[in-house]
Amino acid sequence: MISIVLLCGIFTAASCEQAESRLVNIAQGPVLGYRQSDDDIYIFYNIPYARAPTGSQRFKAPLPPPKWKDPYEAVDKQIICPQANSTGLIHKSKRVQEQENCLVASIYVPNTDRKNLPVVVYVHGGAFVLGWGDLAVPKSLVKSKNVIAVTFNYRLGAHGFLCLGTKDIPGNAGMKDQVALLRWVKKNIVRFGGNPDEVTIAGYSAGSASVDLLMLSKMADGLFKRMIPESGANIAAFSIQSDPIKNAKEYAMMLNFDKYDNIEALQDFYKTIPYEKLNSVNAMNRKDSTFLLSPCVERNLGEETFLEEDPVNILKSGNFKRVPMLYGFTNMEGLFRAPLFEQWKSLMNENFSNFLPADLKFQNEMEMKQVAEKVRRFYFGQKSVSDDTILAFINYFTDVIFAFPVLRSVKFQVEAGNREIYLYEYSYFDDTTPIVPHTKTRGAAHCAQTFAVLDGMVSVDENHASKMREIWLNFITTGNPVPKGSNLPVWPPVREDWAPHMSLNQTFELRGSLLKERAIFWEDIYNNYYYNPLSANPHTDLS
Repeated sequence: MISIVLLCGIFTAASCEQAESRLVNIAQGPVLGYRQSDDDIYIFYNIPYARAPTGSQRFKAPLPPPKWKDPYEAVDKQIICPQANSTGLIHKSKRVQEQENCLVASIYVPNTDRKNLPVVVYVHGGAFVLGWGDLAVPKSLVKSKNVIAVTFNYRLGAHGFLCLGTKDIPGNAGMKDQVALLRWVKKNIVRFGGNPDEVTIAGYSAGSASVDLLMLSKMADGLFKRMIPESGANIAAFSIQSDPIKNAKEYAMMLNFDKYDNIEALQDFYKTIPYEKLNSVNAMNRKDSTFLLSPCVERNLGEETFLEEDPVNILKSGNFKRVPMLYGFTNMEGLFRAPLFEQWKSLMNENFSNFLPADLKFQNEMEMKQVAEKVRRFYFGQKSVSDDTILAFINYFTDVIFAFPVLRSVKFQVEAGNREIYLYEYSYFDDTTPIVPHTKTRGAAHCAQTFAVLDGMVSVDENHASKMREIWLNFITTGNPVPKGSNLPVWPPVREDWAPHMSLNQTFELRGSLLKERAIFWEDIYNNYYYNPLSANPHTDLS
């Protein structure tokens, strides 16, 4: 979700022109992967796990993957899904192939004869509008010879998350792609030496929210055993559309379509618009802590649905499968919004109400302004939003986009009986970490923990990275980040009041409640003003 991730991700692909190959027979046909001599692993790039429907059907659920007889050359073609280029960085790589039929996966296999290895499936981030599977790569995890890793593409932006509640645009196409990938892994990973019953799903940023949502979806039942959501929650404002029909109309307005109040015309517009124009909207800099299009609560149309109920209600009811989780965020997630600080600080002083998250609803403008003033005072006190209070600015966006949704989800899950959530705050930095503007302070930016575990994003001290990967590998292989016999500090699961949690910094230290005062503050606001998301229902039968 940040520019540096995209920039670094472009250059992660390794050459597949290696002399040593491995042939694997999967359900679709034989695939040929190649050994990476520098890493001593085999990579099977860009294997189609499903097909994206095309033409007027392009917003529907994915189709079965193709089959073949001759060996499929699983080499790196840098295939990515159609997406916005709001960062201006994606097409700097001449090797990138942006194409409609983009549902491919890469399998990272250690050079070992061991079988039934645990599997980790990583869901990439990018605000549900950007990114691709090999944006960050799990080579260092796989070099341990203890796991097999899978990365993959899923449909993005309007292509993946437009929700009209009609038969042709039901919604959640991108999430249904993710389920299709997990079903593919269940069916095929044993051929690569993996154990289909020992699958951990992990993800960063929007991928973290995705992983968290997969836990709530009946479509994903039985497809994974553990979860590692990194900096993103299933109940964040950016994770679920509060009003998908309204958002679809707003998106169309931004594309200069003026018949958006006619649902049939709106649907026809989206079904025929070229991808280049469809992805020309930049929704990354919205003030309401959303990116406009994201997963939604679907209307039941008699077909398989990903999500039919508000995630908050699902969590409160306990009607979900409780699985072990390694769950957390960084101490300065809000650095994600630091590039907008100079532009936004005066706007926040003029009308702080515009910066409240989209999943809050008020009876009138006066009530909204009262809550906005309460929030402003909590973070900024009597001071204005200025260079002197930039750390409060960062704390605010840390909380509303990332930290509080995670803590809120944790509380609901603990109350529902999940006793295997390992909560952490990641705050590691070193001398190479940029100083926060207007301060002498450093901190861990959005998804910094992912940078330490995966490769190809940002360079991290190897001693620290190896300890982080040890925790992640422990959890993937045992369900416990610090199993018996480990030299790391004992790490009990979280209980009430968000305690205990592990502080992951230069050293690892078990601490008490995580951001308790800030969590309680937002809990009071959400208890009074939370806006349950509407389902995607056009109130018109277009069948």
